[in-house]
Amino acid sequence: MRTGKSDISGWLVRPAGGPLWAVLVAVLAACAGHAARVTSDGGMDNAIVVRAARTWLAGGSPYDDPHFLYLPSAVLAAAPQAMLPPAVLRWLVPCAVTVLLAVGWACALRLHRVPLGSRLAVLGLTGFAAGFAPFGHLVRLGNWTVTAAVALPLSLLLASRGRWTVAGVAVGAAVALKPLLAPVVLLFLFAGRWRALAAAVALPVLASGAAALLMPDPAGFFTRTLPFLLHGDDGFVRLYEASPVAVLPRLGVPEALAQGLAAAAAVAGVLCAYVRWRRADPGPLRLAETGGGLMLAAFLVSRPSYDHYLLVVLPLLLAGLPYAGSATREVWFWISLVPQVPGLTWPWLESEKRRAFKDAFTLCVLAVTVARQARGGAEASGSDDPRAEPGAAPAPVAAAPF
Repeated sequence: MRTGKSDISGWLVRPAGGPLWAVLVAVLAACAGHAARVTSDGGMDNAIVVRAARTWLAGGSPYDDPHFLYLPSAVLAAAPQAMLPPAVLRWLVPCAVTVLLAVGWACALRLHRVPLGSRLAVLGLTGFAAGFAPFGHLVRLGNWTVTAAVALPLSLLLASRGRWTVAGVAVGAAVALKPLLAPVVLLFLFAGRWRALAAAVALPVLASGAAALLMPDPAGFFTRTLPFLLHGDDGFVRLYEASPVAVLPRLGVPEALAQGLAAAAAVAGVLCAYVRWRRADPGPLRLAETGGGLMLAAFLVSRPSYDHYLLVVLPLLLAGLPYAGSATREVWFWISLVPQVPGLTWPWLESEKRRAFKDAFTLCVLAVTVARQARGGAEASGSDDPRAEPGAAPAPVAAAPF
């Protein structure tokens, strides 16, 4: 959406030149190549899942490792990796994670009807890879958060075209691999899309139930993993958690009070997401900001909550930059990202174990910025197609070409 001749939306959606594409390819290759050189098994987090699959293949319980925080269905999904040598995983996983992040960005762009060959498409992904520290962290760790980073924009893209049930399947498949997108089922509830809601819930339940029957400890997720998640008993992991539940006690706030404040903030975030949905204005911002708001609200109270979780939401929001009234047009959106610029040194936060304070700042400011979108505004009126001329009528959401 454009508000006048001074708006940069038109410039952003025009085709990117060859030099910009060359820079993007070089940056992505460098990111994946660096991760492959500094890891030996495809990343520490991916190695946890693969190790759990190897334990299961050897007849043991994957939940013997307290850091395996996934549903039983993830064990079966990781089994093919467990059969590959570490030398292959070392290069395969960083490249796959990088490609999947690019796919998620592409889905976010198409949700907002931004051409995949546009300047925003190229500059946005280059900015994520070169100027947003959690991108590199996710690639190096090989964390399965990347499945949610693809599934959320994909599901919203499908929903924007009226394919709600398939969108529910996409969310359910992602939850079966990692339960990160569970809060998105509230979007289906808001929209009254009961088939999509049923698919999103039933798919991971059935997949995990079937997989659990193949485990020596079928109830391991409930007896071991859930208590670990609820209590956060791992002191090492707690140092990297960005949610207020973990950060505030490190600042001297009583843990009970921290939990209460985080829970209240999460409830407020869900209510704001509901109000944003009820605004019912045309265009993709409704889906993007409601879905993003639900995820950010969950990150405020979830255990654990890491910096790379932001990659589930940020591409979805940044792709809406051409639209006046989007969250990216708020100055606080950009202020929230400043602590995530690689190479910046912050007093008293130089230690890697203190970066959670920077991550918490980003998470909280971003959550408030998106929550404020619930109130709407005058500049949200006009065309909902970034390629449309000023004053053109909004294009139907479901009619966007791929």
